[in-house]
Amino acid sequence: MSENLSTVRPEPVEGRAAGDAREARTSTGSVRTGLSGAGRNDWTREEIADLFDLPFLDLVSRAHDVHVRHHPENEVQLSTLLSIKTGGCVEDCGYCNQSAHAETGLKATKLMEIQQVLQAAAQAKDHGSTRFCMGAAWRNPKDKDIPALAAMIRGVREMGMETCMTLGMLTPDQAQKLGEAGLDYYNHNIDTSPENYANVISTRTFEDRLDTLENVRGAGINVCSGGIMGMGETRGDRVGFIHALATLPVHPGSVPINALVPVAGTVLGDILKDVPSAKIDDIEFVRTVAVARITMPESMVRLSAGRESMPDSTQALCFMAGANSIFTGDKLLTTGNAGDDRDAALFAKLGIVPMRVEQAHLEAAEAIAAE
Repeated sequence: MSENLSTVRPEPVEGRAAGDAREARTSTGSVRTGLSGAGRNDWTREEIADLFDLPFLDLVSRAHDVHVRHHPENEVQLSTLLSIKTGGCVEDCGYCNQSAHAETGLKATKLMEIQQVLQAAAQAKDHGSTRFCMGAAWRNPKDKDIPALAAMIRGVREMGMETCMTLGMLTPDQAQKLGEAGLDYYNHNIDTSPENYANVISTRTFEDRLDTLENVRGAGINVCSGGIMGMGETRGDRVGFIHALATLPVHPGSVPINALVPVAGTVLGDILKDVPSAKIDDIEFVRTVAVARITMPESMVRLSAGRESMPDSTQALCFMAGANSIFTGDKLLTTGNAGDDRDAALFAKLGIVPMRVEQAHLEAAEAIAAE
């Protein structure tokens, strides 16, 4: 019988609430960032590059110190991601098997029915997820789709879960309507550095991404934005990627860090399949997580795609470095994921417990249900 993460909960270790004092263990050195980066939006590329260059154990230790000052220890948020509209996207993202430009044999589908989505959300909640993310393979949603999307948001929130959507680019009016429906987070990844962006995608620009993030913030929705490592980028590109996020007017509420899952038939999947050096080294991946945690101390840092092939030891280092959110289940949109059983076993081994939904969200759901 399959176990799930909502029932496999090791006895919680006495943790520190976010903001509790803890004596820093960092050594003195040339990097002035240390533990004082909370709320900073003026990071320079040189500072971020210096963080990447720290000895690995020093960097992870520093990131862990930042993490426990801002988040409960040994707690990881469980999120579930559902593809509510698959394939047929007109964008040419080189990593994506849902692009119409990719030759993967993936069949395009229409937008799922509202009740189907809500049934999937209820199942995700039963398995311990506290955030439900809904993704549609669009360049941008059509206005006629907004009412159905709004109904999905309201239905999931009534279950006491956080809501997140990723639908492509949004106009200010579309963002406003999703915000009015109660959308908690909107995911719109910047993917890579501004300089490397055109090497990955040609049908939109990096500025297009920033425009949607601005529209989302303007509607009062929390931003979820991260990127993908292992697309042939350089260390400098990873510095530029972190810099772009850490210097936004408001740090993203969530920062997904993905490791590329190469899919045959996609541009990057075909180019990189015979280039073993293109796969990001596990230590470099952990470094990226650590630098994200230091520069964006209050953000949720999520281990996203690529975990299914990531050893437990690497995931443990990521949690040590400040990752505190994962996607659960056997699938992420259309690619494989680690699965609930493996995650439950890993959590038990590490003494990690699933993060509980905040009381504020439960109260908000009760208020919505009473309307």
